Amino acid sequence: MIRDLMIGGASVEDTLTLWASSLRDAKERIRPLFTQERVAASAWQFLDGLLGNEPRKTGWMRAEAAGDPGPWRQQAILGRGHWDADALRDIVREYALETLGDEDAVLVIDETGFLKQGKASCGVARQYTGSAGKITNCQIGVFAAYVSRHGHAFIDRALYLPKEWTDDSARLKAAHVPSDVSFATKPKIARQMITRATTANVPFSFVAADSVYGTGEIETLLRKAGKGYVLGVASNHVFRSWGKQRPVAGTAAAIARSLPKKAWRRLSSGGGTKGPRWHDWAYLELADLEASE
Repeated sequence: MIRDLMIGGASVEDTLTLWASSLRDAKERIRPLFTQERVAASAWQFLDGLLGNEPRKTGWMRAEAAGDPGPWRQQAILGRGHWDADALRDIVREYALETLGDEDAVLVIDETGFLKQGKASCGVARQYTGSAGKITNCQIGVFAAYVSRHGHAFIDRALYLPKEWTDDSARLKAAHVPSDVSFATKPKIARQMITRATTANVPFSFVAADSVYGTGEIETLLRKAGKGYVLGVASNHVFRSWGKQRPVAGTAAAIARSLPKKAWRRLSSGGGTKGPRWHDWAYLELADLEASE
């Protein structure tokens, strides 16, 4: 993320100068990750290529833009190069928070699919992805986005490995997956991301996620951390009230059907490609518990 780039009334030249300065700053921050100058130079060319105006960021196109005879030098950054990707993640997080940090921010957890044709890409399998709206051959990445009144940026990421991958040690080795990596569900990956954020004292008040992550373990983790949450659940998820004079129990669908019409309010969750995305909302308190309870 290149921050603080546009200034009201600034000339194109001033804006480009600020872009270049911010990019140099970003490169200086991540320079300690690369022990050799030639590797750092390849990393800078790779970054410049990602920010270029080519519609497709293939290895050959990036190499051509960098003046390299082939894509091998920049591909080495992603494959054969030895540098700490998790350290880069932490640097990016701190860089983003310098501009976006806010105590009222929301941490949004979601996954997306990357369509693939072959079988060799790490984690690729036939699995459901919302980006295609069906089960198809793809990789799945789980992401944490930091959203505040100042803007938004990704601050964490993880590749989801299906069991058909984690149960096949030869396949993992061929894809250079670290030996300590084991199967983790998407909710478990989300819990790890939330824990990393709280351990690093990332300021946020709520976590938002869809029904993939509406599990009791995530709810418990957030309660203990003193964080709010808005987590989707499946219609067959069972709820039971706690400590209420009028007990409530049943699936989410059954409870929703039992509410009177006046309990519902129609609100937009934001603009979509076809206009506002309207949803009907109702509030029903099932418990009033402190974290210690």
